[in-house]
Amino acid sequence: MAPILAIPPFPGARLPRFATETNTTSSSDGLLAALAGQRVGGCYWGQQPALPAAGYQLDGTASGSTGALAWPADADPWHLLAGAASVRLWAGDSRILLALAAGCPVTEVQADGRASPPDAAAIKALLHSGLTGWRWHDPFSGEAISAAQAIMLAGFWRRLIDRNRPIVAALGFAHWKQANVAPLLWNGGGSPFRRSLPASDAGTEVAVWRSRLTSAQTAALAHSAAVVLEVEDGFIRSAGLGADCVPPLSVIVDAMGVHFDPGQPSELENLLQNGEFAADMLARAAALRSAIVAGGLSKYERSAADHLPRPGGARRHVLVPGQVEDDRAVTSGGALASNLELLRRARAAAGPDVYLIYKPHPDVLAGHRRGHIEAADMVALADRVETTAPMAALIAMADELHVNSSLAGFEALLRQKPVTVHGVPFYAGWGLTTDCGPVPARRTARRTLDELVAATLLLYPRYLDPLTGLPCPAEVLIARLTTAAPSHDARASAVIALRRATGRVRAGAGRLLGRR
Repeated sequence: MAPILAIPPFPGARLPRFATETNTTSSSDGLLAALAGQRVGGCYWGQQPALPAAGYQLDGTASGSTGALAWPADADPWHLLAGAASVRLWAGDSRILLALAAGCPVTEVQADGRASPPDAAAIKALLHSGLTGWRWHDPFSGEAISAAQAIMLAGFWRRLIDRNRPIVAALGFAHWKQANVAPLLWNGGGSPFRRSLPASDAGTEVAVWRSRLTSAQTAALAHSAAVVLEVEDGFIRSAGLGADCVPPLSVIVDAMGVHFDPGQPSELENLLQNGEFAADMLARAAALRSAIVAGGLSKYERSAADHLPRPGGARRHVLVPGQVEDDRAVTSGGALASNLELLRRARAAAGPDVYLIYKPHPDVLAGHRRGHIEAADMVALADRVETTAPMAALIAMADELHVNSSLAGFEALLRQKPVTVHGVPFYAGWGLTTDCGPVPARRTARRTLDELVAATLLLYPRYLDPLTGLPCPAEVLIARLTTAAPSHDARASAVIALRRATGRVRAGAGRLLGRR
């Protein structure tokens, strides 16, 4: 008999071993309650058909009992059990465990037609064949885990799938991103990606990559009853640039609004304003922060462990990261309009004695996006223009950062560096930064660094394990990025090379035409 727990068939996933049969039996204490608490077991990612009013009999024997509701093998068992008054199943059917966990009276039908509630011996045998007679494995590390830990991991996947069930379409996603994003938006059905908006009733959702929507898609959304989910890259994204067509390994999905627009609340802002963080969550946040810092991680890259020399000697070093000026994080409101204005303000605030380092955004350097500053202006305002050193290493070397709305400010907070903010990023206004921008009055909470990390990196984004293709906790992706060198297949490398060459040509043409 197969185990009662399985890894959902996420699109594109390379499903690793989850359980192997063993002759030993582990303790079954609390396992039924754990199954019910996490609502896992059986086809827990399955369809959720319309049901009659609560109080029906659920029949999995295919006997056609009068007035009973048949139990489809591909349906979510917990959806069916929620309204069932009683359950009828063949003896030995592992779904008996799920019914018992859900608190439903069960009739066990023998091959000869005899029917009775399962006795203690039958329940023990089912627990052995479905849970305790298996050796469970962490699919990400391969290490042994307990049945209770396997149930918790299945619950993690269940919650993701349940959050995605209302999604009827995903619009605006570049083809090269779709394979990585699909598992993170999967609702147990087919691919969510569409070119046009299907008929959408109230209560349905449409996931969008806003900057790539066509005018027709935007117009259709404006007249749709569906809730729009804003999808953007996560804060620990990948080993490589999105502008180079390196797909993301994390995304954020927000039904309230994008996190970088201070003109409206977002789910991240709501977490920071109203969230409560248990001690174990804060311990996870502290450990994750330590791992990110030790691994030299930033949004797109991992830096070597070697420390950078301080080019200004004993002078105070201030790092100013540039941004993409036509990025939505800059144009949405609250941010300075140009990198040149940021650099001018940073120099004025820091004073002439500070050694000021300006780091252009990598997408701007690659020629993909807007934000170029003329060399004469950079020389007049910055002591050094840094184009090659990794962001994490620069932050570690600097004494302070001045940012517009750059994620580099958050990465500096992870490393406990002072940050002066001239725009209004998601991490401004909580008592952790010096705020020069118009922080919304609704941000009144004061947060610790680990509370900020818990909300921003543990609770808000969704992560994909690049090895298994499975949605994973944040710690798994951080471990992957800090232990494995980035690699691309030949086709991906060719795409990246072409994209970079195209960017250089576009950038040169733009400068000749007077664009910045």
